[in-house]
Amino acid sequence: MSPAAGLKAPLLPGSSKSAPAKPPSVSGAVFNVSTSIIGAGIMSIPATLKVLGVVPAFVMIVVIAWLADISVEFLMRYTHAGDTTTYAGVMRESFGRVGSILVQICVMITNLGCLIIFLIIIGDVLSGNQPEGSVHLGVLQQWFGIHWWNTRAFALLFTLIFVLLPLVVFKRVESLRYSSAISVFLAVVFVGISSVMAIMALLEGKTNSPRMVPELDNKAAFFDLFTAVPVIVTAFTFHFNVHPIGFEMDKPSDMISAVRISMVLCAAIYFAIGLFGYLLFGDSITADILVNFDQNSGSTIGSVLNDIVRLSYALHLMLVFPLLNFSLRANIDEFLFPNKTLLAKDNTRFWSLTLVILAFCYLAAIAIPNIWYFFQFMGSTSAVSLAFIFPGAIALRDAWGISTARDRILAAVMIVLAVVTSTIAISSNIYSLITENQS
Repeated sequence: MSPAAGLKAPLLPGSSKSAPAKPPSVSGAVFNVSTSIIGAGIMSIPATLKVLGVVPAFVMIVVIAWLADISVEFLMRYTHAGDTTTYAGVMRESFGRVGSILVQICVMITNLGCLIIFLIIIGDVLSGNQPEGSVHLGVLQQWFGIHWWNTRAFALLFTLIFVLLPLVVFKRVESLRYSSAISVFLAVVFVGISSVMAIMALLEGKTNSPRMVPELDNKAAFFDLFTAVPVIVTAFTFHFNVHPIGFEMDKPSDMISAVRISMVLCAAIYFAIGLFGYLLFGDSITADILVNFDQNSGSTIGSVLNDIVRLSYALHLMLVFPLLNFSLRANIDEFLFPNKTLLAKDNTRFWSLTLVILAFCYLAAIAIPNIWYFFQFMGSTSAVSLAFIFPGAIALRDAWGISTARDRILAAVMIVLAVVTSTIAISSNIYSLITENQS
């Protein structure tokens, strides 16, 4: 049964005859949690510094990481108090069938959106992009020139068939533990090289001066600040993988420890890349910072570092892709086929869902080349629901009578902040679209 079923089962269980696996260590859980968090969120964090300014962005990253940690604590505490081991299951215990369906839908929207974002970024790295009319070449185009075989459509198709497909056919999460460790290492390499490049530029006097606070020239500029909040929320949304990772561990406290370590690590990585990226590119920074790394650095070493930065993170996303694909595929299966046999035991259904998901993500990544819109949409709807609204609602509902006064206050604050910021962000985006169409 999939995670949406609310039963005590692994994400995609294999044979029942297999020997019990050794429980994952805290360090292993940190790798999986960090991989789930970092994903593609790091790419748009520098753009949020351009909108918010350095100081508000730092405060926002810390606050959202802290609230995400609290929401995970709510989820784990109420899950262990009940008879389920899944997110949808604990929502079912609090709000009935409607609650579990809402979780399934939000997981599907969030994970599908993330997978599409991954492919968009990989396409940017390999074949470039043209944000706001400026042309940025991809690595393949810089190396070999512009040809039909290194166009966005062909490069992504090749990646999908020969890299991603072999990774997504694994039927157990723990099969990806080593690729998760490698992906975290690649993310650190990306941040490390970016930091070195920024420090070198700083010593040479070539950096841009970042704004400490936002520029509020008019009312529209003020409301634009709220469009950056959903981007950071999406960057810290990993709640769809809390239960698959947490219930493979011996003690609930181990998962809480792993989450807190991961939050500190990821918050530090996010702010570091945001600050150094802003120092390097200033207000010319794009929604996908990897696009900016195509610029001519003026030296062979600089060009090599640019390519390493882009390729390392593209490979990182390729390794994160199957981790999110697990929960997406399982939730779609449970939503469409609630009474069928285990997905891992039905090869026809397993392969059909896998290929349909890959095909849809590929077509969407070709049609929509800008990740900023995806981040805003998900952060204002499904991601904020999974990260804050649903966990807060579970604590307020208090189906097992274990919420303290502090829990209820934090849950209420969490929900109010999430609803208010998301509503303003959505309204601001709609207003911007109407204004652009009228002009």
